[in-house]
Parts: sequence; structure tokens; C-alpha cells
Amino acid sequence: MAKKIFPKEEVCVGCHLCEVYCVYAHSKYKKPTVKAHELIKLYNKHRDSKPTPRILVEEKSGEWTTFALQCRHCDDAPCTKACITGAMKKLEDGRVICDEEKCVGCWSCIMACPHGAVRRGENKKAASKCDLCLELGEPACVKNCPNEALVIKEV
Repeated sequence: MAKKIFPKEEVCVGCHLCEVYCVYAHSKYKKPTVKAHELIKLYNKHRDSKPTPRILVEEKSGEWTTFALQCRHCDDAPCTKACITGAMKKLEDGRVICDEEKCVGCWSCIMACPHGAVRRGENKKAASKCDLCLELGEPACVKNCPNEALVIKEV
């Protein structure tokens, strides 16, 4: 059964901690436990070399509405069909992943994504998107959201 992350915009306060923890989870800086203020300092200190967040907090202009935007791991996954090298692929467990070694940076996947969840990666060569942090057991954004505005469900 596939897992997907769902935002609860009614409780999201737009703190962007999901972005910060996502960057940390995909960075080379690893520490067993880390506090949010330490992460923010690290994030700002390494601004030029930091990984691209694979989640993005959207804020609706003129309204007090925020929500997290990340890959929906679509059943039909238009990004995989648009990928000219096969770097963007859907796994048997339902995840859609990008093989950064195969990606040539044509950005077809970015244009094909109906949710705007695929972006240029940190090195600007390969696409970057949510991989559900399954190697961590639980997505960093879900685990560290202070308001529990992100939930992961099997669908």
C-alpha cells in the first residue's frame, strides 16, 4: 500500500520548520538529536551550499492561509512520463523518486508536475522532490511539525 503526506492547512501556521527539517534530513550534517534553533542557525550559515527543501510552505497572498506542498506520489505520475532519461520513476511501493545520477536537468518533470512539487535540486543539475524519507522511518517534515499539520497515511 502506498504512503502519502497530506497537509492540514487549517492548523498550519507557516513556521517553515518542515522545510528546515527536510533540508537537515537530506544534508550531510547529521546529529542524533537537534533543536529547531540549532537547525535554523545551520541553515543560515550554509546558505550557499544547503540542500533544496523537498517540501515548500505556500502562503496565499492577502489571506492567513498556509500549507505545505510536497510530491503527491501520483498514481499516474506525469513527471515519470515526461522524463526523457527514466531518472524519474515510480517504485513498487508507490513512491516516485528521482535518480540524480540519470537526471540531465531537462526539467520536463517540473513542467509536467500538476502540483508544482518538483524543483531544481541543490546542484541545479538534477530535479529534487519529496522521497518520503523512508530510510528514516518517518518523513522529517511530518515528525517535526509542531502543530501536526502534516500527516502520512496509507492510501
